Amino acid sequence: MGRLRSFDRQVNGSLTPLQHLRRMGICHSFDAVADMEAPAPATVKLVLQDGELQEFAQPVKASHVLQSMHPTAYFVCDADDMVIDGHAPAVNELRPGKLYFVLPVSMLRRPLHAEEMAALAVKANTALVGKVDGTAKNRRSITNVK
Repeated sequence: MGRLRSFDRQVNGSLTPLQHLRRMGICHSFDAVADMEAPAPATVKLVLQDGELQEFAQPVKASHVLQSMHPTAYFVCDADDMVIDGHAPAVNELRPGKLYFVLPVSMLRRPLHAEEMAALAVKANTALVGKVDGTAKNRRSITNVK
């Protein structure tokens, strides 16, 4: 938006370049591009067992997100820490800008297989695409945790 403002300065009392574009009917797409430049605030993104995406506006404890489930049956794992044939480590704090999965505790005790990683990638992609295109079937609203 800052580039638009500098572009929109008047020169010697005449129309600004941006005003000229608006008069020519070009500005609607120009404004849409400017709106897309503003990044959305980072959120914690959590993919639940059923593929639903849950988002949090600020850091949240894993114990808090697992309260509504059977907390001893599941754990939360950072997607960045998952590797094929490696163990998925549990995390305690979920931070904005990161993607997490809720996984069954049985996955803590053994290495992750390539097929499981692929299935999780598909699940995350489906949840995130649902977020982008606005479909509500795989998405919950952003939650503010107190």
